[in-house]
Amino acid sequence: QVQLVESGGGLVQAGGSLRLSCAASGRTFSSYAMGWFRQAPGKEREFVSTITWSGGNTYYADSVKGRFTISRDNAKNTVYLQMNSLKPEDTAVYYCAADRTPTYYSGTYYSGTYYSTSALEYDYWGQGTQVTVSS
Repeated sequence: QVQLVESGGGLVQAGGSLRLSCAASGRTFSSYAMGWFRQAPGKEREFVSTITWSGGNTYYADSVKGRFTISRDNAKNTVYLQMNSLKPEDTAVYYCAADRTPTYYSGTYYSGTYYSTSALEYDYWGQGTQVTVSS
């Protein structure tokens, strides 16, 4: 069992930055792909970014590419999401998630690497942290 706890959300003006953290319990964190998703009011949960278990490969939704950076520190059992140049449309509850065993068919292949981009693939979820970007 893995427990995930997000932190770092808050209220920020457009153009500002926030850094989300997701602390994981469990000794097998370093073997899981990790992802960030978000859900705005009245909308479905959407993929934001994912990072492979080693941290060597990352993938982003087009809407955040170039503005957000995902990273992980396996020694600290923590994954991060650095969010720069925030826009009002980034307002949402942000969730981190852990993928214990990639299916290799429900996600995305890019440059020969498989990325867990589907929420259905993830086994563990945090409780979410609110990010609000004012205009």
